[in-house]
Amino acid sequence: MGKKPFIVGNWKMNLTLSEGIEFAKSLKNSLHGINEILCGICPSFVFLKDICKVLEGSHICVGAQNVHSEKNGAYTGEISALMVKEAGCTHVLIGHSERRHLFGEIDSFINAKIKTALSVNLKPIFCIGETLKEREEGRTEYVVEKQLKDGLLGIDNNHVEGLVIAYEPVWAIGTGKTASPEQANEVHSFIRGFLTDNYGKVIANSVYIQYGGSVKPENTAELISQPEIDGLLVGGASIKLESFLKIIDAASIQ
Repeated sequence: MGKKPFIVGNWKMNLTLSEGIEFAKSLKNSLHGINEILCGICPSFVFLKDICKVLEGSHICVGAQNVHSEKNGAYTGEISALMVKEAGCTHVLIGHSERRHLFGEIDSFINAKIKTALSVNLKPIFCIGETLKEREEGRTEYVVEKQLKDGLLGIDNNHVEGLVIAYEPVWAIGTGKTASPEQANEVHSFIRGFLTDNYGKVIANSVYIQYGGSVKPENTAELISQPEIDGLLVGGASIKLESFLKIIDAASIQ
């Protein structure tokens, strides 16, 4: 596709503020002048403003790990898309498998979140993927297509064009199991086909499709070399600077 790989680190519920700031400073220094890749990190909500300030003037983007579907209101403990935007974020993870499976988020709620994020010019990283049971039953494509259809319902073409879609097989998240590069590419190819059928080839080719699920420095090169894998959504390996930089390095030389 000729895209620069887009590598995003999802810190989840890890690191302290001081650790996060130190990480961001070191990452900024390490990537200064490197233009072969796109890079982003998704820290905890309470760090967002501080991390955005540290990374100001760099090419490293900052994303939130979640937002609510409403712009404001009586939703104690929730964070709005506008708050995230004002903190300095450009991206937001939506529909991460942990949100779906631990917190019960359904496709219609995820769809509403995507629309709200887009309305304030936040770029969603829209996460989809099947469970182990669904894969073993041969339902991977059915599940992925349903998540895509329901998640993108009512979103116009020009907004779809700017999306990032992260395919993360649930069975490979935090388990140490990784979909083989061929398995991952096969699903990415299916996603690209869905986008082509519904939005046309130009839009389908412009969408970044990342792979997420036990990404490590050791499997980065093989994953990113697959023709339909445009980037990586990194979990555990993104909270240690050394391993995250090794992943970025391995992705840069493809």
